[in-house]
Amino acid sequence: MAALTKFGNYLVDKGVLEKEIVSKATEKMYEYGESSPSSLSRILVEELKVSHDPVYEALAKLYAFPPMEITVDVLTDVQIQSTKDLLTKIPEEFKKKLFYHKIFPFRTSGPGKDILQILASDTSDRLMLDIPSQTPFKKYEVFWTKLKTIEDLINKIAPQRNEFLMLLEEAGEVLVDTGSSEDTLNEQALDEEINKSLLVNLFEGALIEAVRRDASDIHIVPFGKNAVDVFIRVDGKLQLWHRQENTPAEALTAVVKDRSIGVDRFERDTAQDGFAQRLIDDHLIRFRISILPIVSAEYERRFESIVIRVIDDRKVITDFRRLGFQVQAEQEFLKSINTSKGIVIVTGPTGSGKSTTLMAALHHVINPTINVLTCEDPVEYVIRGARQLKIGHKMSFDQAIRAILRHDPDVVMVGEIRDKITAEIAVKLANTGHLTFSTLHTNDAPSAVTRLYKMGIEPFLLAYSINIIIAQRLVRSLCQACKRPISKEHWEAALQLGLTEEELASGTIYEPVGCPKCSNGYKGRVNIAEALYFYPELRNEIVAAGNEIDEEKIRTIAEKHGMLSMRKSGVERIRSGLTSVAEVVFATAEDI
Repeated sequence: MAALTKFGNYLVDKGVLEKEIVSKATEKMYEYGESSPSSLSRILVEELKVSHDPVYEALAKLYAFPPMEITVDVLTDVQIQSTKDLLTKIPEEFKKKLFYHKIFPFRTSGPGKDILQILASDTSDRLMLDIPSQTPFKKYEVFWTKLKTIEDLINKIAPQRNEFLMLLEEAGEVLVDTGSSEDTLNEQALDEEINKSLLVNLFEGALIEAVRRDASDIHIVPFGKNAVDVFIRVDGKLQLWHRQENTPAEALTAVVKDRSIGVDRFERDTAQDGFAQRLIDDHLIRFRISILPIVSAEYERRFESIVIRVIDDRKVITDFRRLGFQVQAEQEFLKSINTSKGIVIVTGPTGSGKSTTLMAALHHVINPTINVLTCEDPVEYVIRGARQLKIGHKMSFDQAIRAILRHDPDVVMVGEIRDKITAEIAVKLANTGHLTFSTLHTNDAPSAVTRLYKMGIEPFLLAYSINIIIAQRLVRSLCQACKRPISKEHWEAALQLGLTEEELASGTIYEPVGCPKCSNGYKGRVNIAEALYFYPELRNEIVAAGNEIDEEKIRTIAEKHGMLSMRKSGVERIRSGLTSVAEVVFATAEDI
């Protein structure tokens, strides 16, 4: 057990947290090479899901920052207006940064009203050091305030305004008047509607809202003759964000195409891929745009479906340990990537976090002494320290894979093992002393071995070229603010998962409720995973398999060595209070 720091002992001595959880956070902090009280606080709150306010209140007391209690609902109109006037003196971009960090300039004090009083939920945030250079105030005082209080102040006094949606609201509901009873729109009519700019506001507003709501995708889908639905995907679930009536779908589709790069506005009969980028809240966000022609009951119309993937570099996890794998899976994964050769495969369905896991693994091994090459189609995130191959009409994915062999690599990431060609090259790289990362689409780890075998890879090559196969899913995390012990009517499903009546009666197994801070009782996601590490016994079994890979025997050997199945991994997440029975049952339905 790691020796506690001064702040760690303070948390235990004051009864803020139990020693066990502080020790666990301290061990992680030392692993990351950190030692400050703010680092310990971040790990406790972000990784171990400890409640924010008790930890950061203790940190404020340690640094002797006074607290300030504010009841937002009883602020007078005079107080609110005074704060609004104060905020006009702070540059807009810096003000956005302060709000993003949950720092709120509240009022001034002193004889000359020249001392700025700042409310902060984290009094160690270094952004406050920029206040003298970024604002007219050269002196400031910092007060600790609860996180929700600051969020309520921002929402009441200075809510983030989506300027495009504001313009849309001012324009009213009718965006397009076709002026005709005809069911089709000609190109001239579309041009006229696009130039009205109101549809532009809808599109641009959707991009901003998706980023601010932490959505992964935007879906734009025709709804009937003259309406369009805009969905956003948050925590893996689609939700209707906006239905625009009195607007033909072709008009909004044309706007999206006009304001994107790499797509042809006049092409409506084939799939197209494009991209866009926007500066949103002082950060450059990229968007990958997919357009597909679709059929509908309006057979004479040429409708298209649009899906926009939000690519936000701020979401990239560069510290492998922050992925949150369970103990044995993390240890075996680290052992597999801290070597000079072999294949590391991450498998799972679309949206299961495979790319996130690979990015973190790559960042773990990258250093200036090795040549890291990646081959992805498309490239989503720029990886510092890696050479990322550009796929285009002059160099296909297969050509790029072959070229990698001649480019003196040490570490290679192949975006996906698609067929026998990519599988054979991955094996060749592994067997010639290269560490190779890739993904595969299978339901679990043992079936990935079968899939590669059926692609034409010999069993002995499979056995001795693969280091580990990680199969994973993402399940929604319970909101820590409103979750409650599981109700008795849901015990049956929990018992079928393997939980005991004693556990259910203890009040430590939770279910979602729903509150203003979350979406139907959930906020964020966490992985569940099975890690198939290639122990010698497992390699021998694959070599001896002959013409048929026995997946059940592979699973039995792996579980004997401590591998958790996907479902058992999910049950451990339930026991930790991170997710619900319903989420694990849904994510592991094939394990029933």
